[in-house]
Amino acid sequence: MIETIYIEESVEEHPRTKKILKKFPNSTIILCDRYKEIFNRKKQNFRIQKASPSLILAKKFNNFVLPTPKGLGIGSNKNYYFSHMLNCLYDCRYCFLQGMYESSNFVLFINFESFTNSIEKILKNNLIDEKITFFSGYDCDSLAMESITGFVKFFLPFFENKPNTEIELRTKSVAINEILNQKPFNSCIIAYSFTPDEIAKKNEHGAPPVKSRINAMQKLSNAGWKLGLRLDPLIYHSNYKDNYKKLIDDIFLKIPEKSFHSISLGPIRFPKKMFNKISNLYPDEKLFSKHFVQINKMKSYPKIIESEVVNYCKDYLKNYIDEDQIFSFDPYL
Repeated sequence: MIETIYIEESVEEHPRTKKILKKFPNSTIILCDRYKEIFNRKKQNFRIQKASPSLILAKKFNNFVLPTPKGLGIGSNKNYYFSHMLNCLYDCRYCFLQGMYESSNFVLFINFESFTNSIEKILKNNLIDEKITFFSGYDCDSLAMESITGFVKFFLPFFENKPNTEIELRTKSVAINEILNQKPFNSCIIAYSFTPDEIAKKNEHGAPPVKSRINAMQKLSNAGWKLGLRLDPLIYHSNYKDNYKKLIDDIFLKIPEKSFHSISLGPIRFPKKMFNKISNLYPDEKLFSKHFVQINKMKSYPKIIESEVVNYCKDYLKNYIDEDQIFSFDPYL
């Protein structure tokens, strides 16, 4: 899977580095000073690298935990995100990461403890006991590379007994064995991203099929874990009503309403420069060829189309779940 591994000299002797290297005895190992020497090089070809990405083991020095974009949340007073990894195992055509980074190589920040220290500081300063949600899975899939990273095994016990605190693990992965090996707790949300099966087959390359994700959610539900459903991005297409109706029906056929912490609706949106970069990677991709307009430096559907899709999905979801558990993100804020 990983032919080449770059290692920052500062983490060469780290126990987590050594544990990972044991999994790849035949990989080529190259030492470097800083990961950006490899990751940020100019004129890299994201598409070519995606066929055989390298792994970069690095140390992060700052910005461990950041506030989420305005308008994004699932009911807490404060919302933060953190990224232990850069880039995703999967190859979704609409993914913003290919517009953000020059490289499709994976960067894993080895110093997990620096993230938890920053989270502890935020919680210590939460003097009025406001509810806080921390999101993982912004710059990567939270679970897809668990067998390499050990992310779940490290972070879930940390969050287990934190008052007024939630952790969301955003994923499309069915690699749930490590979660099933741990005792469930209500402040952890395993949140699955979906588009309808017709869209997923065309655009979510390498990701587990919709049916497999639903089955994974069912196993987690049966084990007592709280779930999130993330219809994100919402894709407008000719038969979107039938397709989203079927997706929602298929999910709730397998999973009871009580298992869901929340459902969120995420309209597709990109900053202008990011949209241009991604669409240039796929000049013949129909997904980017129509409907998009520019509003407040963002590329998205016109508000009338966006509202139509959001309102349809929200109204149909109310057949299964309370409205106060449904959240939508406004990209124009």
